[in-house]
Amino acid sequence: MKQKTQTAILLGMIFLSATTFGQVTKPASATINKEKKTAKTYLDLMVNVVSTNINYGGANGSLADYKKSSNGIQAGASFQAGITPAFSVVSELYFMRKGGKLKAGNPITNNVSSLRFNTLELPVLARFHFGNFYVNAGPSITYTISGTRKTEDVSTKLSFNNSPGGFKRFDAGIQMGGGVDFPFKQKRIALDIRYVYGLTNIAHGQEMHNRAVMISVNFSKRWKKNPLGVK
Repeated sequence: MKQKTQTAILLGMIFLSATTFGQVTKPASATINKEKKTAKTYLDLMVNVVSTNINYGGANGSLADYKKSSNGIQAGASFQAGITPAFSVVSELYFMRKGGKLKAGNPITNNVSSLRFNTLELPVLARFHFGNFYVNAGPSITYTISGTRKTEDVSTKLSFNNSPGGFKRFDAGIQMGGGVDFPFKQKRIALDIRYVYGLTNIAHGQEMHNRAVMISVNFSKRWKKNPLGVK
């Protein structure tokens, strides 16, 4: 609940930033007006820090006082294909480290412990533009390359099989959020925030779902040719 509240506050901050930016940078020429009416196609490079956690399903309530978020890295690329000036399709591919932590005394391990998953994630999002502000949502598919469990100072590799204590390599989820663009010349800086809701139970013999809040600052280059754009 706390994570969702933080997400809502950050989305509100982005909206206010977009409004302020739009008021300060009003079009000064017909050229800028024409630019705003053009389908927006960009290639983004992504290197960010993300906050991730694990939802334990029915046992999540009893673990609420023991759970801690885990910070991880996200690195990859994003391609925004402008369909119309108000709508784009976004496809991304990136490496992301996910996981979560439990404090000492928790009902599962009783000790301080953490889970780490090294993943490749592929989301496809529908993005709606409102001036420099946008909102987006869509499905994502994740493949887990490897993982570790650390209890106290002992680290062990996770097994990916159907036995109790094993984990699943594939995960499906939903991403939703918004952001604001700060364009300059043929480039832009985009501030993006999303909430990632994992739909797949990633563990055998126990209920676990991935959750994440991603706050990204992306540096983009304008894509000259867009085969999907509507003229």
